[in-house]
Amino acid sequence: MPSQRFDEVRRRHANAQAGGGAERQARQHQENKLLARERIDLILDEGTFEEMDKLVRHRCRDFGMEEQVVDGDGFVTGWGRIHGRLVYVFAQDFTVFGGSLSEANAQKICKVMDLAVKMGAPVIGLNDSGGARIQEGVLSLGGYADIFLRNTLASGVIPQISAIMGPCAGGAVYSPALTDFVFMVDKTSHMFVTGPDVIKTVTHEDVTKETLGGGLTHNTISGVAHFLSPDDSECLRLIRELIAYLPQNNLDGPPVQTTDDPTDRQDPKLDQIIPDEPNLPYDIKDIITRVVDDGAFLEVHEHWAKNIVVGFARLGGRSAGIVANQPAFLAGCLDINSSTKGARFVRFCDAFNIPIVTFVDVPGFLPGTEQEFGGIIRHGAKLLYAYAEATVPKVTVITRKAYGGAYCVMGSKHLRTDVNFAYPTAEIAVMGAEGAVNIVYRREIASAGDPELARKEKIAEFRDRFANPFVAAERGFIDDVIEPHETRPRLIRALEMLETKVDTSPRKKHGNIPL
Repeated sequence: MPSQRFDEVRRRHANAQAGGGAERQARQHQENKLLARERIDLILDEGTFEEMDKLVRHRCRDFGMEEQVVDGDGFVTGWGRIHGRLVYVFAQDFTVFGGSLSEANAQKICKVMDLAVKMGAPVIGLNDSGGARIQEGVLSLGGYADIFLRNTLASGVIPQISAIMGPCAGGAVYSPALTDFVFMVDKTSHMFVTGPDVIKTVTHEDVTKETLGGGLTHNTISGVAHFLSPDDSECLRLIRELIAYLPQNNLDGPPVQTTDDPTDRQDPKLDQIIPDEPNLPYDIKDIITRVVDDGAFLEVHEHWAKNIVVGFARLGGRSAGIVANQPAFLAGCLDINSSTKGARFVRFCDAFNIPIVTFVDVPGFLPGTEQEFGGIIRHGAKLLYAYAEATVPKVTVITRKAYGGAYCVMGSKHLRTDVNFAYPTAEIAVMGAEGAVNIVYRREIASAGDPELARKEKIAEFRDRFANPFVAAERGFIDDVIEPHETRPRLIRALEMLETKVDTSPRKKHGNIPL
């Protein structure tokens, strides 16, 4: 009897390993997609994967399903390590019933997620599924709801990462949407609530899967996805890179890595990046990469709302979240999408104890009826709320413009920011000098012999008297005016000083962010 059981174990393990069979696995490769187990092998440190529930089978006995049984039921779940640190992972196997979700494999995912929360470790979902298993009806729908609940309860407790590596449609899209970061693969991954066929029937619109929910669409237009990769391998490598910047959970500190980049390094080229003419653009990423360790900056949401830049870097070996206005796009104005992008990133950093470093060059909020009708007031308030709520170490550097309400929003001293620096090029004012003199000196300019000359003189006078960093510094709203080449050592010293920071907010169940 024991030998028979050993044989049965070996047979069923082989059955699970075979997935949907050689023919379907070959088709998966032909579509430039890796198999579920291949993906897990690539994302985890070699030899660290421990599989769970490999022998689970579905329980459906209708529609001839009792004759179609694959051990594991099309989902591979378990745990392993990335850079030596514990992570939990699940991967949908499209070769088995199209990766469809059943009651049984929903329970597999829930088990992994529950363990991840108990152990305080990140959870990574590799999605490649046709959606709910139709044959199981409400049981599969209930399985999705069980997963959604765990996504919500785990939010802000452990990092949750989703990779869309094939189809993800219908209710299935809401689990990735509840996670912290969504990765997509160009040309092979798709996300949508309703597919092209349904849309054509209901609205008579002709649209392809790629246009409707492809990786490029969700990285550039909708903002649903945070990263875009050319293939599965690069997607999995990028997830490993992201994990290196993140703590294990909300009680853990940001990870520290050794670096050969001197903490006291100064860069004279920083003094030459910002143009003398205040209306000329420059790339804020030129400043970021010259300041952070080894020039390494992992940008998040790179292709969406480009007028603000967010991402992860290290300063003195410690992870930090970077938020920066981008003068090279829309002059760095804040709009609906950039406010949402910035707010979500700031709140993630705050939830996981990652310090926030902000570079400010913002002329204000983007004007226009489209923005006002779209709710720029409400969306802009999200970013304001996120900064005000955050209790992690916060350091701000004003590089050039900080005008109006946008000055307040972008990590100002008034929102509990700990250390605020400004470059000598900083202009801190209610509005730009050109607009201000038209209001403040309107009559004097109109009555002057040469109105245009008088206007230029008043602009220069306004900049000299009001639109400079020293007025704010005299009030204590700026802690120091520094030269650009000093930025790296000053930021590192500030973050080291803030390492033991403890801040609190009034006791409450939770706030009501203006969603």
